Amino acid sequence: MLRIATVNVNGIRAAHNKTRGQATGLSEWLAERGADVVTLQEVRAPDEIVHQILEHTGYSVVHTEAAAKGRAGVAVLSRTPPVAHRIGNGDPYFDDSGRWIEADVVLPDGSTLTAVSAYVHSGEAGTPRQEEKYRFLDQMVVRMAEIRATGNHAVVTGDLNVGHTELDIKNWKANQKKAGFLPEERAYFDRFFGELGWVDVHRALAGPVPGPYTWWSMRGKAFDTDTGWRIDYQIATPELAATARTATVDRAVSWAERWSDHAPLVIDYDL
Repeated sequence: MLRIATVNVNGIRAAHNKTRGQATGLSEWLAERGADVVTLQEVRAPDEIVHQILEHTGYSVVHTEAAAKGRAGVAVLSRTPPVAHRIGNGDPYFDDSGRWIEADVVLPDGSTLTAVSAYVHSGEAGTPRQEEKYRFLDQMVVRMAEIRATGNHAVVTGDLNVGHTELDIKNWKANQKKAGFLPEERAYFDRFFGELGWVDVHRALAGPVPGPYTWWSMRGKAFDTDTGWRIDYQIATPELAATARTATVDRAVSWAERWSDHAPLVIDYDL
């Protein structure tokens, strides 16, 4: 099995230092889960700090930080060192935004997996922040078509900050005019899973059920009442998606045991 996991860590230093009993949150989870490839978003730390935190995990790490200190940052961790990696989604405007990184990993059968860690803007309806989000999503359409054309196995993972359907947000009715569930945003995902031919692997395995959610606000009782959003994805090429067997959201047992406001999404592929 090829196990791929993705999680927005909401600051790698905080996730690393967050204790669960006597163990360290992120590091303990990495050791327990035994994933072959792990993608991280919202790392929010300088490159040297990221490598220092992860140096004893057994993973090779490629990472890109944002020019804006303390913001964004994405990484790909792999058991086998990648043969190549690329920063940015092809639009130079986003090259130093810390929102897109690709790593090519050779699999045991000799094929290549292109793993992408992406962190899409949260946006804000009717503001320049939303326009920047649309520009990023526009370029995702371009880049995802290019990646698929390589013929490699590929998976675009991460916090994409859009709930695709009403099943993906608990309170979808109240969020129809808010960033994250705008019709214009959701239309991009229609294109990903339609004309571009990629597959929402988590949804394909879970079926037409509410969620399973991957993010809950830190405010109020959202976590306790499971008032969440499914905004963390593994979007795979059809050939890779066809091998997916199980998907699990590693939701913490309690609010106090969370080491991020997101939960990891872990998928096993029969490769």
